[in-house]
Amino acid sequence: MKLLAGKTALITGASKGIGRKIAEVFAQHGANVAFTYLSSVEKGQALEVALQENGTQVKGYRSDASKFDEAEQLIADIMTDFGSLDIVVNNAGITKDGLLMRMGEDAWNDVIDINLKSVFNVTKAATKVMMKSRKGSIINMSSVVGIQGNAGQSNYAASKAGIIGFSKSIAKELGSRNIRTNVIAPGFIRTEMTDILDEKVVSGWEAGIPMKRAGETEEVANACLFLASDLSSYVNGQVLAVDGGML
Repeated sequence: MKLLAGKTALITGASKGIGRKIAEVFAQHGANVAFTYLSSVEKGQALEVALQENGTQVKGYRSDASKFDEAEQLIADIMTDFGSLDIVVNNAGITKDGLLMRMGEDAWNDVIDINLKSVFNVTKAATKVMMKSRKGSIINMSSVVGIQGNAGQSNYAASKAGIIGFSKSIAKELGSRNIRTNVIAPGFIRTEMTDILDEKVVSGWEAGIPMKRAGETEEVANACLFLASDLSSYVNGQVLAVDGGML
């Protein structure tokens, strides 16, 4: 059963990691997929080719979601190319870790702009379309760090906590238009970023997780699939931790 047949989805920051897996799972379930990338041009172009094997419409856009004008243009281009927009996954994000006493203003601003302001930009532009069609599912990617904090990640934690507050607010604003807004908060997930960590560090993290292992990108993508599909038609304003019980 293809849970997203006939729907059009936008995933930001999809050239690698969790975003890439979400795009793959959505395409496998029949969605037409628009996605963005910025610096990873070759990976973005390769993903576009790979997703087309599922037989649905696919297009990648090089776009910086942290810039308001680019986000508006992105949604306009998607409407021109696809004709509809049913699902938005705000996944684009970066880290610039450091203790507060050593953190520069640029490290703070960059993380807030790319992780949090981008969610505002894309959501504001997308909901103009969704309100006209009176339907939509918005899924914003937070983190367990946005719930419990983490030393050396005050900028990242602030951005991810902000996503939760933003999402709960617009869930109340847009629910009457049949537009649902939910949050996924991944825990320790194996990606390209974690693959470079020392195995002792990984083992230490895993020891603190009740399920005693890291999560896989597909497990986050499957949670995203649930929130994007009609299976979650009465789920709104929720934070779903995909963390093996870490919290």
